[in-house]
Amino acid sequence: MSHYTSPDIPSPCYVLDEKLLRNNLELMQEVQEQSGADIILALKGYAMWSAFPLIRQYLKGCTASSVWEAKLAAKEFSREVHAYAPAYKQEDIDELLPLVNHLSFNSVSQWHKYREQVAAAGVSIGLRINPEHQEAETELYDPSAPGSRLGIRASELKQQDLTGVEGLHVHNLCECDSFALERTLDAVESRFGEQLKQMKWLNLGGGHLMTRKGYDVAHLIKQLKRLRETYDLQVILEPGSAVAWQTGPLVCEVVDIVENQGKIALLDISATAHMPDVLEMPYRPVITGAGLPAERAFSYRLGGNSCLAGDVIGEYSFDQPLAVGDRLVFEDMMHYTMVKTSFFNGVQHPAIGILRESGQFDCVRQFSYEDFRNRLS
Repeated sequence: MSHYTSPDIPSPCYVLDEKLLRNNLELMQEVQEQSGADIILALKGYAMWSAFPLIRQYLKGCTASSVWEAKLAAKEFSREVHAYAPAYKQEDIDELLPLVNHLSFNSVSQWHKYREQVAAAGVSIGLRINPEHQEAETELYDPSAPGSRLGIRASELKQQDLTGVEGLHVHNLCECDSFALERTLDAVESRFGEQLKQMKWLNLGGGHLMTRKGYDVAHLIKQLKRLRETYDLQVILEPGSAVAWQTGPLVCEVVDIVENQGKIALLDISATAHMPDVLEMPYRPVITGAGLPAERAFSYRLGGNSCLAGDVIGEYSFDQPLAVGDRLVFEDMMHYTMVKTSFFNGVQHPAIGILRESGQFDCVRQFSYEDFRNRLS
């Protein structure tokens, strides 16, 4: 069915296709060169550190949402590290300061609490702002939804002396196009234009799906260049999905087939443990060679191998009947899916591998009972 079903690849396994990753990175390098903006990797979306040697050839650094992500960026990526979290404890600040170059605060109170310590460490201070402009289609992923806990509203910055603040951070996009960014920038400039004039940098967060087919890259570049020229700013983007977009699948195997109001194929993966966005968003992942229910000759519901009753991926149809041992290839499973996995129910955790540009497959990590055990106490 595809080169991802090679017997060299274990099941289940996340398979990074190195050539596809490089293609995405080359596009991002073009955006950086033509716009003058910097692109860094959002680890919350893609943290496969075995791929960092390739990624750091193109991107300026990483952005971290926690101390552990910052440590991973500092130790494994070894370029710039930017950090933002909704709230920091004192011990977080103490651990972050030796690791990061930029640190953004989510509230005026947190900025006031830690600003002297952060400034003394020589770390550039930023404030996350809420443009109060919505673009994300799924409420779960919308930082600008009414009542959001994320970001400082313009009304909260009035009368604030921003001395010591060098940047603003805004993130309200989720797998959006460049026109969503343009509308967001209109809102940001309308509400925070005066503050922008005082800043050295503007971080536009993630959600810029520039590697998706049909994305208007030229329009993105135009927006970034205008920002830099208008405000004399360093402009930063921190995509996660766009870096790993369509760079590899989750390969799995049919373990059993049962029948209850139709045929149900049980797989050696779990939606809730291995691709939780299927249940959270929800969304329907694409399977190579499969179609919608009844579109092809043989239809099956696909179920995960956990005890959760709702661990069901969806209904698909195939040209040939499925059999125990058949491989299925769930496409585009590198971003977010892999970082959200869990050891729920002790279901065998997928291996992680890289299909090299040479055609060789390297299994870079397989998980054991000890990995499961060591997460518990």
